[in-house]
Amino acid sequence: MAIMNFYDFHIVLQEVPGEISICFSISGCPLRCEGCHSPFLWKKGSGEKLTKKKYESILDKYSGFATCVVFMGGEWHKKELISYLKYAKVKGYETCLYTGLEKVDDKILVQLTWIKTGRWNQSLGGLDSETTNQEFIEVKTNKRLNYLFIKN
Repeated sequence: MAIMNFYDFHIVLQEVPGEISICFSISGCPLRCEGCHSPFLWKKGSGEKLTKKKYESILDKYSGFATCVVFMGGEWHKKELISYLKYAKVKGYETCLYTGLEKVDDKILVQLTWIKTGRWNQSLGGLDSETTNQEFIEVKTNKRLNYLFIKN
């Protein structure tokens, strides 16, 4: 099994409203959206290998504090991503994927609590824009939750 590389991980509060998330930025993104805020993630193999041992130790470390695991990309490593999402769920975490694709493989989708879809388009803005092409979806209900990102 090929091992996915991650550039880094952070504890984040904004990617999934209401959740404290461990967010992994996966390198090797093939989409290369114009205006991407993370073009350093395009390079295959940059960062370090996200081994099972490293991943599990990060999730164990933040257990009881973080509530969700978010992957910024990684759908191009389908088997690894599914394995890591399954482990997160077993450990009691909610799961989320941020992808520039419109849809992902159903085998990935069933492991997710939420998914953000849609390529970055600077003229339309991100999830906090009324005009965005991106969608933040609760997988179980297929409910679009973009309103959670719009500031009143």
